[in-house]
Amino acid sequence: MTDIDWDNPTDPRSGWQLDHIKQYVTTNGAEGQFWNGTQTLLLTTVGRVSGNPVRTPLIYGEDNGRYLVVASNGGASEHPLWYRNLTARPEVRIQVGPETHQAIARTATPEERTAYWPLMAGHWPAYDDYQAKTDREIPIVVIEPVG
Repeated sequence: MTDIDWDNPTDPRSGWQLDHIKQYVTTNGAEGQFWNGTQTLLLTTVGRVSGNPVRTPLIYGEDNGRYLVVASNGGASEHPLWYRNLTARPEVRIQVGPETHQAIARTATPEERTAYWPLMAGHWPAYDDYQAKTDREIPIVVIEPVG
């Protein structure tokens, strides 16, 4: 994980997402961790084409020291880019409030997904709507801090 400049990621988002990232980063998580009634983290993946770190704000849940995020892409037919990045290279960095962690990300097993879906839909009820509007099974990602 040392060959990546984790401290200088690209923020390819625009509009409210870019504003959210900037607020989160400039306040060291004091503002931005809690958003629209739920909690968010910043996930940095490595671009599978560019090889550069890319940062994305995501709603998260927790389970026994692990972080959970949903690859919903708003119910689109394709997985979000950040998910495709981490399936190609599972080494990631997360910022949760003021804390940053190197981590390994993986897709939840079918059993884990069944158990975690209600937890994540509790954080963001629209996930049920997103799943209903797409034919793909929306993955849940388990992020385990290392070190």
